[in-house]
This record gives sequence, C-alpha cells and structure tokens, in this order.
Amino acid sequence: MITVAQVIVDVAAYPVDRPFDYLVPAEMTQIIEIGSRVKVPFGPRNVLGFVVAIANETDVPVEKIKPVTQLLDIEPVLTHEMLELAKWLKNETICYEIDALQVMLPSALRAKYEKIVNLQTEVERLPESLQELFKTTQHVNVNVFEKNNMLNELKQALKNKHVTIENIVKQKGKVKEVRKVQIIENVQKLTEIHQQISNRAKKQKQLVEWMQSHSGEIMDPEVIYKETNSSPQVLNTLIELGAASFVKQEIYRDPFAKEVQKTDFLNLTEEQSVALNQITRAIDQKQPETFLLHGVTGSGKTEVYLQTIAKVLSDGKEAIVLVPEISLTPQMTERFRSRFGELVAVMHSGLSVGEKYDEWRKIHQGKVKVVVGARSAVFAPFENVGIIILDEEHESTYKQEDSPRYHARDVAIRRGKHHQCPVILGSATPSLESFARAKKNVYTLLNLKERALKQSMPKVEIVDMREELKKGNRSMFSLNLVESIQQRLDRKEQIVLFLNRRGYSSFVLCRDCGTVLQCENCDISLTYHRKNEKCKCHYCGYEIHVPKTCPQCQSDHIRFFGTGTQKVEEELAKFFPGARVLRMDVDTTRTKGSHEQLLQAFGDGKADILLGTQMIAKGLDYPNITLVGVLSADTSLHLPDFRAAEKTFQLLTQVSGRAGRHEKPGEVVVQTYTPEHYAIQLSQAQDYEPFYEREMYMRHQAGYPPYYYLALIQVSHEDVLMAADYAGKAAEWLRSQLSYNVSIIGPTAAGISRLQNRYRYQCLLKYKVEPDLIPTLLQLIKIYRSDWIKKGINLSIDLDPNMI
Repeated sequence: MITVAQVIVDVAAYPVDRPFDYLVPAEMTQIIEIGSRVKVPFGPRNVLGFVVAIANETDVPVEKIKPVTQLLDIEPVLTHEMLELAKWLKNETICYEIDALQVMLPSALRAKYEKIVNLQTEVERLPESLQELFKTTQHVNVNVFEKNNMLNELKQALKNKHVTIENIVKQKGKVKEVRKVQIIENVQKLTEIHQQISNRAKKQKQLVEWMQSHSGEIMDPEVIYKETNSSPQVLNTLIELGAASFVKQEIYRDPFAKEVQKTDFLNLTEEQSVALNQITRAIDQKQPETFLLHGVTGSGKTEVYLQTIAKVLSDGKEAIVLVPEISLTPQMTERFRSRFGELVAVMHSGLSVGEKYDEWRKIHQGKVKVVVGARSAVFAPFENVGIIILDEEHESTYKQEDSPRYHARDVAIRRGKHHQCPVILGSATPSLESFARAKKNVYTLLNLKERALKQSMPKVEIVDMREELKKGNRSMFSLNLVESIQQRLDRKEQIVLFLNRRGYSSFVLCRDCGTVLQCENCDISLTYHRKNEKCKCHYCGYEIHVPKTCPQCQSDHIRFFGTGTQKVEEELAKFFPGARVLRMDVDTTRTKGSHEQLLQAFGDGKADILLGTQMIAKGLDYPNITLVGVLSADTSLHLPDFRAAEKTFQLLTQVSGRAGRHEKPGEVVVQTYTPEHYAIQLSQAQDYEPFYEREMYMRHQAGYPPYYYLALIQVSHEDVLMAADYAGKAAEWLRSQLSYNVSIIGPTAAGISRLQNRYRYQCLLKYKVEPDLIPTLLQLIKIYRSDWIKKGINLSIDLDPNMI
C-alpha cells in the first residue's frame, strides 16, 4: 500500500494554488505528519512545502508521482487548526494558500537551517542502535539519522522524551548558547585527583573539595569563582585533570529590557466587576462570545484584561493579547509580566530574528501561557486558548496591507469559535463597524463610563489657528499652548506634544515658479529631513540632497513648507531653551530597543516634553503628564478617505486621554484651522456616542460601511495606458458577472496614481449581500493569472480596504 502526502508548495508566482501529491518514501511513512514542512521536487528544483493531508490513494498514476525529497520537521510546526485557518484565509482574503501558511510562522523558520537532536537522558536508556550516535556527544545532527535510516528510532525516542529536537537556523536566527562547567559525577575520581595535587596548590585542593559536594552539577563559571574564591587558571587546571568539563547550554534570548516588580490585582470598580463577571461567565460556559469593552481613556480596561487572563490561566488555558503599535508593546508587556512573570512571551517586529524565533519556540513548546504582541501574534501556536484580547480594536494596523490581507479581529473571532472561547475588543473609540455590531447584539457591549480612580476627564480647549494668524502669531504654537507649556515646566510636570507627521517639512517649493520637488518613481512630493539635509519619499525610499536652486527655473527662492516633528523640535528649543525634549517618530525609533529606551527615559522624568507622531497617541500611562498639545488636528481630517472624520476623532480622543490619568488634573490644547468640524467639536467632550450617531448618518447618506461592504480592485502597470485599459476591462467584466445589488465605481486613478514607477487604477465595489462575489473575484484572478500577468499587469483585490 502506498502513502501519499498532499503538499502545498512554496510557489506563489504560478497558478499552482492547490495541493500536489508526492509519494512518501518507506523510511518516512511512520514519521511524516500533517503540518510538517518538507522539501519536494517541483519542476527542475527542490522547493519547500507544507503537508496538508496524508492519504493511501491518489487519482494520479503512481509512476508519475515524485517522492518527497526530505522531511524538515519531525514535530509538525503547524497545528490542524492553523491548516484549517489557512484555507479559511485563502477564501476570505483571496490569497494564495502558501501565503496564508507562511504568515503563521516566524521568519526564522523560512530560512535555511539545520536540526539538532539533543540528548535528555542517560545514553544507556536509549535503544542500542542510538547509543552509538550519542557515545561521544549530546548533540547530533538530524541528517546523521537520515543517512543511517534511523528516523523511526528517532521518532520513538522523541515520544519517550529521551531526546528533543532544536532548529538551529542558519543566516537568520540561531539557538543561543552559553558556556557552563559540568562537574563529573564520580566522587571517587575527584578524591583521586585531590590526592594527585601537590599540597602547595592550596586553591586547587580547595576547589576539588568543593566539587566533591557538587558532583554532577552544571554551573556558571562565574558562580564557581565567586563561591570558591578561585580563578579561571585554577579551574582550567582541574578541567585538564578531568575533574570537570566545559559544556554548552542553550538559553532563550530575553527580549525584555529590564526586570519588573511583581504587582497584585487592583480592586475593581463596579463597572469593571460587571464587565469581568460577564466575560467570566462566557469562559465558564465555553461560549465563543465577542465582547466590545467600550471604556473611556483611563477607565481600567487593562485591569479587566489582566483579571480575565488570571481566570483563564487558573483553568489551565492560554491567552493571546494584541496591541496595535510596537511602541505600546514594552509598556503592555511590562504590566503583564508584573502579574504573570515568566509565563509571558512577546511577539512584534521590533525583535531580532533570533528573539522572534525563541519566543515562537517557547509558545510552540508550551513554556509560556500568555502572548503579548502586534498583529501577527494572533497566529500564536497555542492549542488550548481561553481568551483573545484586541486592545485599541479600532486601529488600522490590525489590517495587513499585503497578501494575505487579513484583519486580526476576524482571525481572532475565527479562533475564538474554534477554541470555544470569548474574544474581547477593547477601545475608548471603537470602530463604527464594531459599535454598530454591538448595537445589533452581534457583539456584547460592556461599558466603562468612568475613569478607574474617579478622576475627571481632562479639560479640552480648541484653539482656532486662523484667529492666531489674525493676531499676528505666525508660529506653530498658539499663545494658549505656549502659556500652558511654560506653566507645566515651572511646576516640573510633563507635556506630550502630538503631530501626525515626521520629517522637517511636508514639501519643498520654489516661490518663483511654484515647482514642488517630486519623487521620480511616485506621484508624491518629497519630504524634507533636516538631520541629513535630504528630501525623501516615504513610499519607495527614493532620496536626493536638497537642491540649492530650483531644478526648473534655477531660482534660489526655494523654501520648505508644512511642519514635521524635526521642525517642531527646533522651534521648541527657541521658545523654551531650558526644556528637555524627547522626539519619538519613525526616524528616532529605527534602532532595536529605541522605543523602550525613549519611553523609559520619559517615565523616569529625564525629559519634560515628549514630542511624537501617532505612536505616542495611545496606551501611554504616566502620572506626571498634565498637558497634551495637538499641533495640527487637521492633518488626518482632509484626507480623501471616508474614514477621515472617524480617524481624527479617534486620534484626538486617544491623545487627550494621556493627560491627567492619575492624581494631577489634565488639560488638552487642540490647535486647528477647522474648529467647526463635528469630529473636532465632539472630541472636545470626549463623548463617543454623539459622534457615532452623527458619523453613521453621514455614512448612510454616502453609502459607506457599516451600511455597505467594500471591495477594492487595483490594477497597475508601468505604462499608464495599459493600466487604464485593463482596469476598464476588469470593471466591465465584473459588471457583466455581478448582480445589480453591486455598485461598481470606476475605474479611476488611485489616490497616489504612481508608486514605484507603476501607474495605478482602481475600481470600488459596494454591496450589501452578493453571494456570487467571492467566486466571481476568484474567476477574475484566474483570467488575470492565465493571461494578463504575462503582459506585466499586477492585479490586487482588497476586501474591506482600510484606505481607498
């Protein structure tokens, strides 16, 4: 009887998005498992693949089936749940199945690596065939087992826990090892060595005596030096005499910058208790219920999360916590570690490849019970999940912008159903879609209307910058803000200044001919960065040195317009020469650990003003912040995006919530050129419901989510006419296939019509119910893959796009 593995191959470029049958060689039949990675022949080369099924029959003639070349995982890296999830993602986000499978693994597992088998017991307890391999070493490469046809024996040894397998990743993550000293177990031998040593070598004799009471132990050399008051020379001499030996011991890299103090649970307010009781009931009843925890800033949502997780851990289950910004991860992780200690792992893009790999292995091996991380942590390979939490659920960073274009919220709810566990979506300013679902009882709404310590909400003042101009104030700071900053500096309190734009100026313009410096690859103006005197494109990375004269008319009247964080930093130095300013944006947080260092310095009071982009708008909780200044509230308000008002309201409410979270009262100054806009007016009261009602009315009028679903079809090509032509063909074909329930708008040029030298055209689909939509879009992709792709056309489909 034959054994056939069905394999999804790592080839996303061709229309090969289906399992291929491969014969399993006899030596692998007992050990190959679903969820393992294999190497298989595909065309002229060997490629990586994932085993998604194992069968004893196939429709393909046996003589045509090629065998699996190599088994990469004795223990599967993907669970059955993950394989099911990949199929679901493939359909829901219209992507290749291989993309869905790859997104679930850390980047280290996509690299070249080797597998080492580590001995975990005495050699004598192994079967005779294996004893030979471990006679002289405790670490054997898996290839040795393959060459000797001993994979079945290896599998048995793994089951008996006599050995473990470690991936040692080449190029990317490596297992980290430290040098330790292993004292021999044979006390008799130590006594003989003691007798050998001359009486003059007192230090050596003392060390051997100490070793006799620690025989068989593995210790850090530093500990031995300290406890015995000896030196490396003395230890090395005894190692040469055979009293001990150096061994390498694997350790996990610690991604945490510092130790944390253990903290106890806080007393809950009445509102928090009600919320916790409802969530606990769902956990006990194993109900996959989705809760929308709508709490004002500072209402203690995190404490509800922590106590929910404590309940889940006491039931022997695991928890996944997602945060939207990498800058939130250090503070969040610290709070979770202070409660749950070593049971917490962290996953986000700021870790090195090795750290990500180690954290993933800790989860995979069941050594931790709580994962805190950004979007991709939703795929943490837990097998007994008890709760999934999305903090700041309204954030757009939960949606992945490239294939597979999944939303972490949808994946979390899907996993909640699989594990029969609740999902908590927490936010002070929920997305309209989530709040509408809560209103319709699709989600369960839990309200926290008061701050946890009963502090009042900060006083918000809106400053009309047009009036400031009339008064002759041409600086970027209003008189009110300057006065408020000075008061805080005098009182030794801290200030947060928020500007949603990095760099020095938004654009560089010639005052004589009006030329704006443009990126040569994209239709977008270049941003001036003062630090290295360069103009950069924030989309493709193109950069040039700032020209002394206009490239068009050679005039030297070339000026910088708009405001960026670098420019604000410079202005602050002029207005408040003694103030210590910390700038936090993409440019200052490029290096590893820089988020933690900046926030740590600010928390320790080493700076008076924290100036930053949206990475400081949420999650920060410092007792001494009493003033928040928003320098330009209009930045996100006038974007060509139907969510512009919602995003502005959310940002202003979130950033205002950083002030007055503890004993000291807070104040917020919002500077704007459109103070009459309802998003800015309603953010002043920090009251979500009136904004929700107003914005829902606007969405209903315009026919946008949550009243309609959207799909965005984008076509790009290096030739503008080709891009327009094929976008037109896509729109026409969709009109002929879909019902009148779908409104198809376009094609039109995309908001940024050229990116990285490709012209982009798009059409927008609006619909309420369209059962044929996914099959039709899959059909369109088939047409694209079979014909259009050869002509250099790129087609992408985004269901529920973040930006249009």
